[in-house]
Amino acid sequence: MNPIPYGTQHITEEDVAAVVEVLQSKFLTQGPKVREFEDKFAAYIGAKYAVAVTNGTAALHLSAMALGVSADSKVITTPITFSASANCIRYCGGEVHFADIDPETGLLDIQKVKKLLEKHPKGTFSGIVPVDFGGYPVDLKAFRELADEYGLWILEDACHAPGGFFTDTTGQKHYCGDGSLAELAIFSFHPVKHIATGEGGMITTNSEELYKKLLKYRSHGMVYQGSPDLIENHGGWYMEMQELGYNYRISDLNAALGVSQLERAATGLNRRQAIAKRYDEAFHGTKVNTFHIKSGVSHAFHLYVIQVEKRKELYDYLRTRNIFTQVHYIPVHLMPYYQNFGWKKGDFPHAEAYYNRCLSLPMFPTLTDSEQEYVISEILGFVS
Repeated sequence: MNPIPYGTQHITEEDVAAVVEVLQSKFLTQGPKVREFEDKFAAYIGAKYAVAVTNGTAALHLSAMALGVSADSKVITTPITFSASANCIRYCGGEVHFADIDPETGLLDIQKVKKLLEKHPKGTFSGIVPVDFGGYPVDLKAFRELADEYGLWILEDACHAPGGFFTDTTGQKHYCGDGSLAELAIFSFHPVKHIATGEGGMITTNSEELYKKLLKYRSHGMVYQGSPDLIENHGGWYMEMQELGYNYRISDLNAALGVSQLERAATGLNRRQAIAKRYDEAFHGTKVNTFHIKSGVSHAFHLYVIQVEKRKELYDYLRTRNIFTQVHYIPVHLMPYYQNFGWKKGDFPHAEAYYNRCLSLPMFPTLTDSEQEYVISEILGFVS
């Protein structure tokens, strides 16, 4: 059997042609493909505005800036995520606080967040960064109600979940990143994600005010000719750096690949869900534990995570069988950098217990049925 990774990109002839077309055009960057990608992605997600940037981490950083994170800010997030979900707060000088996960879903536990908020006077915290971990949509309706009670903003890390949704108690569907419940949401287009642009990210929002801030921060804090926000106007060349921003612009090459990949995003999502269903059926009633998916949730399955005893041994064994799994994630509070702030083992027992047993299996649309059967067979053979 050829090597089977936990995730990989799928590049078609149409993708190649889309990038070549840009290479032969007048614009390699700051051209029309970026806006086309933004408009089409916003429509796919169901948000009013989208801002394309260089990667998901840049999307988080700009979002934290736009939300006003500063040295006085205290922000809550989950320890089970890639560290960028927390780092964006530190980039702006803010203070990161963690709350434990719900062991049934792997998501930030709203009850733990509520207890943390209740321990401090109202106004202590500024916002929450919930993560749609693995593609499992957070119940943002419940988080919105809690955030409103305490005057908090919500920045949804939806990197794993384009196309995912949950249904609230009234029967309304809320798609990840659609802007209906969070001020801002972010996505990543790293090669292992649903949509691959090489590197790339997107911020979505329904707020025109935040949208304008993001556009400014993405490009050095500049306001350009034609904007009514110019303080002065010396001529057709004139632009103003009104705030300190960054060069987080995505290129037209990346955007063209994104537009092409977006055309089959729904098909890819359907295939991911079919792969997950086959895993569910195979592991039901065995020693391989999987997350409980609540009613009304459409999981986007960036990851398919199992939990097993002897995780390290299984990981090593599968590598000898050419199956390359991964672990998502080492709890952020146990990273040496965050331990410098006083976080330690034992702070979040559910997150730490999850980490000791978790393993992400191969999950990507081009995974064949025979490859998946091989993965399942090897895992069940090991655990039994």
